[in-house]
Amino acid sequence: MTIGEAKQKGISVLEQTSPSAALDVNCILCDLLKCDRTYLLLHFKDLLEPETEKLFFESIEKRQTGLPVAYITGHKEFYGFDFLVTPDVLIPKPDTEILVENAVHLIKEASKTFGKNKVLNICDMCTGSGCIGISVYLALLNSDFPREFFPNFTFADLSPYALSIAKKNAERLIPKPVSNLRFIQSNLFENVPQRFDFILTNPPYIPASMVDELLLDGRKEPRLALDGDINPETGKITKDNDGLGIIKKELPQIFKTLDCQGFFLMETGEYNAEAAASLAEKCGFKNISILKDLEGQLRVVTGRKF
Repeated sequence: MTIGEAKQKGISVLEQTSPSAALDVNCILCDLLKCDRTYLLLHFKDLLEPETEKLFFESIEKRQTGLPVAYITGHKEFYGFDFLVTPDVLIPKPDTEILVENAVHLIKEASKTFGKNKVLNICDMCTGSGCIGISVYLALLNSDFPREFFPNFTFADLSPYALSIAKKNAERLIPKPVSNLRFIQSNLFENVPQRFDFILTNPPYIPASMVDELLLDGRKEPRLALDGDINPETGKITKDNDGLGIIKKELPQIFKTLDCQGFFLMETGEYNAEAAASLAEKCGFKNISILKDLEGQLRVVTGRKF
């Protein structure tokens, strides 16, 4: 079977179940052939190896079940970097890049104003794949940020499986030698001993009822990383069903853990961003703002501790 024939058959199979059948097929083929889409177009008459053909249609079957392509290929691009992903972590989303962009800007500005020779301490809480913290690290590394005062980074997550993926991504993407990274398994800041100048976080923030709908459509992402109303210790759902259950616990801990003049940046949903901002104000944060994502939806709440 040629590449072109495989594409056509794969698309016809997925059209009944996937809204992005052509894109899915291209991504799967590019991953298997270790090529880009231009190669697929130029070599559409090339024959697939029998083993590659077998793997391709096995992947198509998995996609038919609703399994996301990123979980099938095992990786996802985010902020220009290629991250490993498994069903133990959320798939990085483009909307989260607004958090990274603003964090990089604020960290650069803070390095100039927090005091001469100060090494900033940065925490990526609920790190998952590590995409936020690692992207910030690499963006700073690829900039003119002074190497002698490069920040220390802490990655924390309740899930040991997610934390292992974050470690693997750091090992793959961050040039060695590395001495300013650490990884901590923790229920929010329970096991995190130090204070920080910046806390970046993408906590679970989707209301429980909406998570039910999302999981029904076959996303298969970990509920623990989506559901903002679930108690991770008991597995029970809070009564409010607003997606703020974990955020209500996290914001006071962020305020306590941030040093004076420190910043936080938190991803939330468009349906509860204003409520999260109000909670941040009640905790004592100042200079609170809500940033919009690529689609113009309210997405990231920021604030500062004075």
